[in-house]
Order: sequence, then C-alpha cells, then structure tokens
Amino acid sequence: MKEPYDAAIIGGSFAGLSAALVLGRSMRHAVVIDAGKPCNRQTPASHNFLTHDGRPPGEILAEARRNVQRYPTVDLVAGTVITAAQTTGGFTLTTQAGEQLTARKLLLATGVADQMPPIPGFAECWGRSVLHCPFCHGYEVRNEPIGLLANGEMAHELARLIEQWSPNLTLFTNGPSTLTADQLADVRQLGIPVIEDEVQAILHQDGFMQAVQLADNRTVALTALFSRVPFTHHTDLADQLGCAYSETGHIAVDGMGQTNVAGVFAAGDCTTVMRQVAMAVAAGSKAGVAVNRVLRQDELARRKEVGS
Repeated sequence: MKEPYDAAIIGGSFAGLSAALVLGRSMRHAVVIDAGKPCNRQTPASHNFLTHDGRPPGEILAEARRNVQRYPTVDLVAGTVITAAQTTGGFTLTTQAGEQLTARKLLLATGVADQMPPIPGFAECWGRSVLHCPFCHGYEVRNEPIGLLANGEMAHELARLIEQWSPNLTLFTNGPSTLTADQLADVRQLGIPVIEDEVQAILHQDGFMQAVQLADNRTVALTALFSRVPFTHHTDLADQLGCAYSETGHIAVDGMGQTNVAGVFAAGDCTTVMRQVAMAVAAGSKAGVAVNRVLRQDELARRKEVGS
C-alpha cells in the first residue's frame, strides 16, 4: 500500500466503488476500506439501474469490485474504520484491527443502518416483501394486495403515492390514527381501508410475506408491505470530523459531495433519502470527480509556489 494515499474511501458499496473507479482512472492512489455490510444485502433484485435492472445487488457489487480491481493504484481493504482525524496535509484513519493509514482527502460512503420495529417477521422480510421504495419494487407487486405500515403525514404520503401501483391497498396505522381529518378524507377517497389495530406479526415464508397478523389474531392476506423506517449512521466518523447534517439527519453535502469540512466528501445513502443503486453510483462518480479536482488544485498551487 502506498501512503499517504491521495484519497481514502470509507465504504465499499456502490457509491464508494463508483468514486474509486473515477479515481483509479485518474491514476490516483486510493484505498477503499469496507466492512462488507451493504444495506441491501438481503434484497433479491435491484431495479431502476440501466443494464442491471432485475439483477441481485450482490452480483452487481461483485462485478463493480472486479471493475475497480483492474486499476493498480486502487487498494480494496476489508475492515472497519473507527477513528478519523484531520492532520497536517490530510487525515489519519484507524481501523478496528488497530491499523493506521493516511490520506490527503477523505470520502465517506458509509451508508445507513435501518432500524427495524419490534414486529416479529418485519426484519426477516425487509428488502424482500417489506419494502421502502415503490420505484425500486412497486412494479413487481403491481395490482397485488399491498399494505402500508405508517401513520400521520407519512401514511398520507405513501397512500397517495403507492395507489399508483395497486388499488388494492390497506393502511395499517399500528395504533390510533394520527392522520388529520383532511388526510383521512384523501385516503378514504382512494378507497383505502384504515386499520388502527396494532400489528402483532408479519407472517412469511423465507422473507416473503403471506399476511399481517393483528393484535386480536385476525390476519390480512398481503403480498407486500411498504414502510419507511428510521435510520442511524453506521459510524460516528462524520461527528469526529465535524461534518454538518441535513434536516433529514443525513450528512450535508453540496451537489458534488463536498461536506462543510475541507477535504471531506460524502456520497450515497448516508447523504440522501433517494436510496437507489443508480443514485448511489451517480453520487459516487460525482464525488470522485470532485476529490480529483481538489487534489489537482492543491498540486497546481504547490507547483506555483515552488516556481515562484
């Protein structure tokens, strides 16, 4: 390994590898440190990504690694970074295994960790038949009996959106409804029944749901359930570095992935609610270009100083 690296990328899923590809093709010495836990690891198929629509995300990711490994200036390292500190000329990282490395610039592509509600069967079905995005998975369950697990403003938003894919919807508020009178009227106008009973369990076979079981043991047969769950960040590295967050709790970045901290960039699910493989690839590619641009600016400035 060559140190200091031009750039260290923390996270080796779609955003991180996309940035690594750009940097490898720019002949930059870069390292990708990855813990091997992509958030879509149990999802059977990825969609809305041209030329890869319907392929398992793990299969696309394996091909992405092979693409990046063709570039000799990029190292792929298995591990978890636990500390990051800004130092003179760059950053010092420490892994869980106690290894240290240095880099001139840093890209956080660390993703997010979805927080599952304590409903038996929910986590097992997540990404298979409990779904977060109709653009990613709605077509596969079009016109099927679908549930929405949400309340309040989120329930209203999901009901109005997902009815586009199937008119056979049921809204589960998992307790007393908090929809306003106007929101409830909108939902009812779409012909969507609202069930306020608590959800006791998701009945499924190998992650593919069969029904929602309610607190009184009634069941409602369903093919899929859409829900949006809260998230946490996999690491506190952004906090350690002093990065700002957006209103949604994501790392705040500009259009090219630059954070508020000079030399620190971020891309992928840790920066946006738009969680699709194609979006992560695009964000990683832009961030890779931005990292190279800043590196080049630094190099030209030093050359000018030496020549003056």
